[in-house]
This record gives sequence, structure tokens and C-alpha cells, in this order.
Amino acid sequence: MITVDLRSDTVTKPTPGMLNAMFNAKVGDDVFGEDETVNALEEKAAAMFGMEAGIYCPSGTMTNQIAIKCFTQPLDELIADQTAHVYRYEGGGIAFNSAVSPRLLNGPRGILTADMIEPEINADNIHYPHTSLVVLENTVNKGGGSCYTLEQINPIAQLCRAKGLKLHLDGARVFNALAHTGDKAVGYGQYFDGISVCLSKGLGAPVGSVLLADKATIKYARRIRKVLGGGMRQAGFLAAAAIYALDNHVERLKTDHAHAAILAEALSKSSAVSQVLPVETNIVLFDTIDTAEAVLQKLAAQGIQAMSTDKHRIRFVLHLDVQPEQVEHVVKVIGSLAN
Repeated sequence: MITVDLRSDTVTKPTPGMLNAMFNAKVGDDVFGEDETVNALEEKAAAMFGMEAGIYCPSGTMTNQIAIKCFTQPLDELIADQTAHVYRYEGGGIAFNSAVSPRLLNGPRGILTADMIEPEINADNIHYPHTSLVVLENTVNKGGGSCYTLEQINPIAQLCRAKGLKLHLDGARVFNALAHTGDKAVGYGQYFDGISVCLSKGLGAPVGSVLLADKATIKYARRIRKVLGGGMRQAGFLAAAAIYALDNHVERLKTDHAHAAILAEALSKSSAVSQVLPVETNIVLFDTIDTAEAVLQKLAAQGIQAMSTDKHRIRFVLHLDVQPEQVEHVVKVIGSLAN
């Protein structure tokens, strides 16, 4: 039986090229700043996004939480969409790590605008928490891979500067966004104070994210990473895979997007499906007539793994381990769901 894992783009295995890069990596103690492969990754990512410096961490959750800690003080407030990963899927870290409260907005498919944000910025009043940070997510996981263009980000960045707020990007799938919009990564540096770039999702690296910011912020971020237990010593073996991914796996993201579009079209024709959200990148969200659990069981019986995000909603995520013949198999199974 053909098997297909569509639960997430985090399930990928290192490619032969990655394994070879890892095997030949030059390493040292990264906590001492002596791992030349980690240093090369941080410098490479910073240059790609037009930022001064970077710090390599085990996860996107850690890079996001470090950024929030760097850009806020206890009793502050950050603004984010109500679907934001930093709020929903990081274990309450905003409150636990930074003693900051979230002001949650309801953007269309998780996309915020300056007009939405401005009225939510608190006045200077002791009754209110101090608004100090805006967090955007690109692409938006709960929005079905919806993404910002640089043109959309520009007015938000201008508002943040005018109001004295920091702006952070949870770039969980930022390269997917770039593949869709055609924007250049280096353009992000002019808008954001911090950028978290995840390497273990669409790019397929086994571990890690890089937080990018100015040199002073990254210096402080190293202290916070140490407190959170994120010092990984000879992390160059992992960083080597990430460098390989940046060099070899960015352009191929369009293949994942094409596969997602094929599955979305098949789902839109199924009488077992009530709605398919618009597909921009590598995530497909769809609503089912029967319960999501019942549909997941039917899919599993045909070798297809997926995840539910609500009682009647299922998520497919395409990635580099999904081949065309597997996509064809999923299309056939979708055609039989109503039977």
C-alpha cells in the first residue's frame, strides 16, 4: 500500500545531501561561539534577510519566545492575531517567559492590517498594559498557509515605528510565503526588528530555527537562550543540514504548492467535503460533512495520515517527502471518500 504522511512538513527525513553535509561538518562549542558551521548558518541567514546577526536555536517556539522576551518588559502587551502560533501553540510562553499579556485580533485568515492594529494600541494609562510589540506570522498556519506580501507589511511597520512598537515576524514558513508572493527575503530586514526563520518545516532540515535581529538584540538573545536551555554545543552537525536546505530546498517549495493545489481541487469536487479554504502555499484546510475523525479513519485505512484542527476540519501539509505518485494516490482516495 502507498503511504503518505500529510500531518505536517516537520515529518521529513534528512536527504542524502543533508546527511553528507552533516557527516562532514566542522564543529566546535557553539555556547563558546566556536562552532564555525553554526556561525556560518547565522551569518548566511542574516544576510539573506537583510539583518545584522542571528542566533541558532532548537525550535521556532524558542526563537519566538526569545524575541518576545527581548522586545518586551513584564506588564507589557503584544498584539497578534487570535490564531497566532505564539499564542495558541507555544504552551502559554508569552505569559510564563515574559509576563506579557496578548491583545488578540481577528484578521481574515490570520492576516492583520495597520487599520486593525492601530485602535488596539493602548494609551499611556496606568490602567492599561503598555503595548510594546506586534507579532505577525508568515505563513499563517491556522489560515491555511495564507501569507503577507511586503506591500502589506509596509504600513504595519510604519505604524509600529510611529508608535514606538517593535515588530516581530514568526517566519515559520516564510520561504513558502516568498515562493508564493515573489518577494525577496532581503526586503524583510527593513521592516522587522526580529525575524524567526524556521528551517525544519518546508525546507526539511531536521532541527532548528534562526532568530535574526540587530547585534545588540542577538547579544541579549544569547543570554535568554542560555536560560531556556537552548545552548546546543556541537550544533554544527545540525546547522550543516540547515545550510544545505537553504542552498538546495528553497526553489523546490513551488512543487509543494503545486501538489497542494492538486489536492485542493480534488477535495472541492468531493461530496464528502463542505468547504476548502483558498490554497496559496503548502497547507490545505478543508471542512468535512462527516466528523473529521471519521474521515481521518477512512484516510488512514488507505495509508494516508493527516490531522484535524477542529471537529469538522482537516489539514493536509505538503512537503519534500511527498512524491507525485503519492499525490495521485491521495487524489484517488479523496474521490472515494463519499462511498
